[in-house]
Amino acid sequence: MSVQQHFVFQNLEAISDEVAGPEQAELFGTAMANLGLVPNMYRSMANSPALLRSYLKSYSEFRENSKLSPIEQEVVFLAISKDNGCQYCLAAHSMIADKVAQMPATLLSALRSGEAIDDSKLSALRDLTIELNQSRGRPSEAVVAKAFAEGYEEEVVLAILVAISAKTLSNYSNHLFANKLDDAFMDYSLG
Repeated sequence: MSVQQHFVFQNLEAISDEVAGPEQAELFGTAMANLGLVPNMYRSMANSPALLRSYLKSYSEFRENSKLSPIEQEVVFLAISKDNGCQYCLAAHSMIADKVAQMPATLLSALRSGEAIDDSKLSALRDLTIELNQSRGRPSEAVVAKAFAEGYEEEVVLAILVAISAKTLSNYSNHLFANKLDDAFMDYSLG
């Protein structure tokens, strides 16, 4: 089976510090202050400051207001990134899951490979996330009922939509730019 080539930008390039306009420079400064680096993904997204701002806002809203634990947040982000086939975000969130959220290695491995998760609550969360992403917001009753039986409430569904919006922006822009993985995430590359 042949792999179909997809469109990748040929004229737009990652914005360097040297050519960044005032708005881009401000966004890069914030990233540097918060992360200690300006990820390649941000530099590409900065071709449209509105895109980068939208991503950062939805990402921040999910992190701050989802009421999910850091591990649960990474389950959601990893599930979406894997489902959307974004190797860049899968590597970046694997690093965050490991180093920041302190996710157990077996859970991280299962999320990265798509294997079964031993924890029924986290498994239900991953399944709900993937179902919401794949169904375009029309999840089956069975998947939602499984998540609710594990203690998640309707507000979590809305929080996952915020995460899907953030990851759609980042995953799709990573596909369009074919972003090179940053050194900080390289140890978590799948290939």
